[in-house]
Amino acid sequence: MRIPYLQELKAQGRKWAMLTAYDMYTAAIFEEAGIPVLLVGDSASNNVYGNESTLTVTVDELIPLVRAVSRATHRALVIADLPFGSYQASPEQCFHTAVRFMKEAGAHAVKLEGGLEMLLQVRKLAASGIPVMAHIGFTPQHEHQLGGYRVQGRGESAQHLVEVAQALEEAGAFALLIEMVPSETAAAVTDAVSIPTVGIGAGNRCDAQVLVWQDMAGLSSGRLPRFVKQFADARSALAGAARDFATEVEAGTFPGPEHSF
Repeated sequence: MRIPYLQELKAQGRKWAMLTAYDMYTAAIFEEAGIPVLLVGDSASNNVYGNESTLTVTVDELIPLVRAVSRATHRALVIADLPFGSYQASPEQCFHTAVRFMKEAGAHAVKLEGGLEMLLQVRKLAASGIPVMAHIGFTPQHEHQLGGYRVQGRGESAQHLVEVAQALEEAGAFALLIEMVPSETAAAVTDAVSIPTVGIGAGNRCDAQVLVWQDMAGLSSGRLPRFVKQFADARSALAGAARDFATEVEAGTFPGPEHSF
């Protein structure tokens, strides 16, 4: 899956899906299901490592996950999230972090969060041949500065978000992830740029949509964001399988003769 093809889909008005993936099995399954883009997100902090926010995950923790996903797939575009603190200091720091993900883990592209303050980083990556997806709207790595999980791009700030999107496109971003903004604002951004937009909590007028796979498949527990739709009940299925396994072991019926050598 190449970036020019994603741009062709936008030109043709054809939508596509993106999912997170953090291991070889889900990555291979999602590719087999036809998901063209897989994001190894810093959301692994919450969904793999059990942290309360994305802020604590490190480059060294994400690289093995990206490597597993890239090794398990052959067609999907694999994007690696740059974790908090690994790219904000300078374009050079951003470049060296992105190079690690591409050389050590086999990522095809990277994603970073931020607006106008990230223009130099985006330019550096694009000029160096590293495809970069920009992440605007609500940016989880700025949760403390933004006052928590709050919708962005309302009212007068909507036009500013459009201008930020255009500046990031001009700097060389190949796509924009738009998180937690009103659908009208996301639509305005999508119409204002020629690169694909990927929405999460941004309405249905973006060029693509992304969800964390554990949310999408019903593996997550507790309260989910309003924008999440669960397309399966993987949590119940897995719990049921574990209970059946334990029951048969305790009853002595597993392993049976057919499982013995």
